[in-house]
Amino acid sequence: STLLEERKASRMAFLVRQIVRQPLVVACSARGLHCATVQRSDKLFVHRDSSGNNPETPFQFTAENLKRIETIKANYPKGHENAASIIPVLDLAQRQNGWLPISAMNKVAEVLDVPPMRIYEVATFYTMFNREKVGKYHIQICTTTPCMLRNSTSILETIKTKLGIKVGGSTEDGLFTLSEVECLGACVNAPMVQINDNYYEDLTEADMEEILDTLAKGGKPKTGPRNGRFAAEPVEGMTTLTEPPYGPGFGVRSDL
Repeated sequence: STLLEERKASRMAFLVRQIVRQPLVVACSARGLHCATVQRSDKLFVHRDSSGNNPETPFQFTAENLKRIETIKANYPKGHENAASIIPVLDLAQRQNGWLPISAMNKVAEVLDVPPMRIYEVATFYTMFNREKVGKYHIQICTTTPCMLRNSTSILETIKTKLGIKVGGSTEDGLFTLSEVECLGACVNAPMVQINDNYYEDLTEADMEEILDTLAKGGKPKTGPRNGRFAAEPVEGMTTLTEPPYGPGFGVRSDL
């Protein structure tokens, strides 16, 4: 029985190694469901030096951004300002450079006087930090349930066809990068995409093509809902809060 147990343990160890080594493949086509791009888990947190991303990759904060860092640190209590400033200073580095090479993370650690690992653990945890180079316009399309029910699949296909790239890819001119993401919190305005800091909502295929054309020409497409509504109110019009708000003091006793 001991030999049998050893064989079972050996077989289980082999299966675990195979699962870890191979990306998970889900047979979504048989069920007619859309699946996000499969990525190995080590891509999320492992850094490997390359010719364009290594500790020697040039990165220095501009004089203006060094001043901004001091302003950021001043928002936090003394003794905690360096650690508390990690996220906004990483964001500042990304906005200056377009993405976060390992050299930029090391520079953030230097200017904040914290161990580099404190920077790495934050940069690898939050998906808004791009540790690989992205295009000038980073298109993040939501394909989770509310957007999927509102036909985000057609918006995704429009982007892929229009730009000639797949999810995770960039155009040859470095102008666009396409990423598929989880919920962006604009479910009532589905389908939608986030491009850099801007939301484009209530999209149709024609809307998406017009947005891409405008950006490619250096223009600024209209942000927010594209179907005529102002924000997230019902498409058919307001059903509550239809009157102007009451002024200060409404309902307060006159003798108070």
